[in-house]
Amino acid sequence: MRVLGIDPGLTRCGVGVVEGSVGRPLRLIDVNVVRTTSTLPVWERLVTIEKALDAWIEEHRPDAVSIERIFARSDVSTIMGTAQASGLAMVVAARRGIPVALHTPSEVKAAVSGNGRADKAQVTAMVTRILRLDAPPKPADAADALALAITHIWRGGAHERITEAQNKYAAAVAAAGRGTR
Repeated sequence: MRVLGIDPGLTRCGVGVVEGSVGRPLRLIDVNVVRTTSTLPVWERLVTIEKALDAWIEEHRPDAVSIERIFARSDVSTIMGTAQASGLAMVVAARRGIPVALHTPSEVKAAVSGNGRADKAQVTAMVTRILRLDAPPKPADAADALALAITHIWRGGAHERITEAQNKYAAAVAAAGRGTR
């Protein structure tokens, strides 16, 4: 499975592609940060991010896109830019029919480090170790994007199987209910 991890942000949007499967060594395909300048209007910055994400999907052909789920922070202006970049990432993937998964920061930290409260340095160290890199990916947005991709490879399949089982169960219950009338 090849996953594009996206750490959304309006100024710095981390992107990283990881390939592999559960129980097998994972491989870094590519990693970078899409940057925009705060002097440009928001809509121009979003166009820059959209074009970059579209190019990453075109070049790397991921099987899934893993995006950090947005949560409320104290700075509303930061949340808005992050949410706009996140929504844009979802649209770019959906437009191409690529499944999208949203993972919380604590879920990502727990997946890569075993600790849902790990700090950025711990996450970066574990990403470096998991992908057998010579040096830590920088900046932190790049490491976070890789951590998102790793999380999806390791946990995404299980989540999809659970959701599928829940849907089958709900359909069976509904069918049983219809049969007793």
